[in-house]
Amino acid sequence: MRSRYTAYTLLREDYLLATWHPSTRPASLGLAEEVPAKWLGLEIKHCEQQDADHAIVEFVARYKVGGRAHRLHETSNFVREDGRWFYVDGVIEQ
Repeated sequence: MRSRYTAYTLLREDYLLATWHPSTRPASLGLAEEVPAKWLGLEIKHCEQQDADHAIVEFVARYKVGGRAHRLHETSNFVREDGRWFYVDGVIEQ
């Protein structure tokens, strides 16, 4: 999770796509076309390994776009295949 957050801060779309599970991975994230976000911090609220190959991570990421503050609160699902963890999907928390 932390490496994916860092990839967002550095606009490393290649890394984000490489760590996204093929079953849910988009063709592109379009980070280069978006108004750049200034990432302010990541807080891991909860993480739980459900079994040897499945885990969830609840986090809050804070950022600004155009001077306006935002926060992304998500519970993400990860799966391990061939020894590598992949982001599968997530639920945005209110």
